Amino acid sequence: MEAIIREAPLGQIVRYLTKNKYFQYPEEKPGFELPETWIKIMQELDAPHKPNVSGAENEGEKSEEPSSSQGSDAISHTSTLNEDPEANNQDLEKIKSIPITPKKTKNGAILVDWYYTDDAENPHNWSNLKRALIATIICLYTFVVYTTSAIYTASEAGIMAEFGVGEVVVTLGLSLYVLGYGTGPLIFSPLSEIPIIGRNPVYIITMFLFVIISIPTALVKNFPGLMVLRFLQGFFGSPCLASGGASIGDMYSFNALPYAMMAWVAAAYCGPALGPLLSGFAVPVEGWRWSLYESIWASAPVFIVMLIFLPETSTPTILLRRAQRLRKIYNEKRFMSQSEIDQQHMKVSDIVVDALIKPMEITIKDPAVLFVQIYTAIIYGIYYSFFEVFPLVYPVDYGMNLGQVGLVFLCIMVSCIIGVGGYWAYLYYWMNPRIARLGWPVQESRLLPALPTSFGPTIGLFLFAWTARASIHWIAPTIGITIYGATVFVVMQCIFVYIPLSYPKYAASLFAANDFFRSALACGSVLFAHPLFGNLGVAKGTSLLGGLSVIGIIGIWLLYFYGAKLRSMSKFAVSEEEY
Repeated sequence: MEAIIREAPLGQIVRYLTKNKYFQYPEEKPGFELPETWIKIMQELDAPHKPNVSGAENEGEKSEEPSSSQGSDAISHTSTLNEDPEANNQDLEKIKSIPITPKKTKNGAILVDWYYTDDAENPHNWSNLKRALIATIICLYTFVVYTTSAIYTASEAGIMAEFGVGEVVVTLGLSLYVLGYGTGPLIFSPLSEIPIIGRNPVYIITMFLFVIISIPTALVKNFPGLMVLRFLQGFFGSPCLASGGASIGDMYSFNALPYAMMAWVAAAYCGPALGPLLSGFAVPVEGWRWSLYESIWASAPVFIVMLIFLPETSTPTILLRRAQRLRKIYNEKRFMSQSEIDQQHMKVSDIVVDALIKPMEITIKDPAVLFVQIYTAIIYGIYYSFFEVFPLVYPVDYGMNLGQVGLVFLCIMVSCIIGVGGYWAYLYYWMNPRIARLGWPVQESRLLPALPTSFGPTIGLFLFAWTARASIHWIAPTIGITIYGATVFVVMQCIFVYIPLSYPKYAASLFAANDFFRSALACGSVLFAHPLFGNLGVAKGTSLLGGLSVIGIIGIWLLYFYGAKLRSMSKFAVSEEEY
């Protein structure tokens, strides 16, 4: 527990205020000794022949000496033991405590790495309980941010009455929030990838601002101010939406990652659906501001938990801080982390290109990525349009009140449970045993569950469209939504695993770009939903959305059969041989 709090923001603040007197790292405690292999490397560099380290005299060591120009790829398999799927035997590594010999650069730097294969500071070596605790915090963080988006919908009638705005204008409170959390990751996700910053400062500062902004959002006295504050809420709540998956990826091996990602995606998936339920019964009694108070009550405790118990998970950041400590303790400037060497000559323009322009370039030039962005945007847009179609169906045709309509949203949670169960069974009974027998398959095999389930969104939408009427029991359209939700969950899960396997170098930024694309369309879909269903009616309007979802069926099947060929022509993707 001490290690968790030490790495959490509270522990880091205490260390700073007490000049590292409390929550000390192993290197700072009396009696600490570097492993024998590290001492040997230091002695070699102190030897008289040190100036010739890059010359022909030490040819035997050349293969072990990556230069600073080689970048992080030069020692990627050394500093993150589990990045190579073929060498990923986490349980074996934990049993064997093998010293890791640090690498030397041609410039005489000692590359700071893990001390042993079972180094306790390596996130991949953390206990299952510790990783589960951290993953739970990230999921709660994600759930609160997503829930706050749709919790607003129960207040729309009260806002219309108080500020005198129309049905389309009042939906700006939802659409601007969605736009905010779509644009935020374009800035915050790249920041969290910079080792000297890390993930935690971005999480904590933005979540603090999220909680603070939620207070005037609940108290604001004018409509324009409410809209600006709703956008800022989404903007500052956004880091978890793209970087949350990266944090989970920091801790889990490739085999375990899909299981952990299921929990994170489920939190994001169920959040918007449960928002109307949480506020549906209270708002008619307590007033429209009650839903916005609830977002404060939910986010403040999560922020406190993050402050105390959420440690840094980024390996480059952890190793950079270790290098800084070793330089100070041993008065040895040659201790360097790989990230420090990589970024010695990096310009701000290079960071901007890699973080912002490169994902857009890949999206435009790579057909596989372009399809993923378009498909997820359509799915997300349809998902958020349901928040506007439900009040047109269940209260009108079935006489439900606001709270009962919120209960109908529970079908999304049911669909998520079905999707999780189906995808878990696929991993546990088919994919992982296959990997154990035959090794890692091509990336497109990860799309296999998406082939049959890609038909589900279309089926579910048409079922909802033509059964949502007073003459048919309300359970029929609700079953349609459940089919839609369960199959979309599986398809999205397959895509979210396919992307980082095919584009590992740009995975974090691509997720941020993906979040922007789908949130931008979701923002628009909230606004055009009223005119769409008002002019065409629920049946024809939803049928139009069902027709759009056919794009996903065609795209997923084409990606499965031709994805390998597309990747072979892409300069951004990696092939299975590179693993």
